[in-house]
Amino acid sequence: MGILGWIIVGGLMGALAKAIMPGNDPGGIIVTIIIGIVGGLLGGFIGSALFGVSTGGFFDIRTWLIALVGALLLLGIYRVIAGRRAVRH
Repeated sequence: MGILGWIIVGGLMGALAKAIMPGNDPGGIIVTIIIGIVGGLLGGFIGSALFGVSTGGFFDIRTWLIALVGALLLLGIYRVIAGRRAVRH
């Protein structure tokens, strides 16, 4: 699956990650979708490089699950970092 496919899957998984992890995000849904795209790309890279998990094609469930895990992980990290900034100001 190419980069364009990961961007599409990541955007959808970013929106799903927002639904799974509701709460106030400083950036709103657009930033969450961007985080989902980056998380999907990161999840695909980590899954392939570190764990040897092939991501399959666009319609493969592994692809969507790896992108979702990456998006959730990155969204959680973003909330921790953004939460610390909000407390300081």
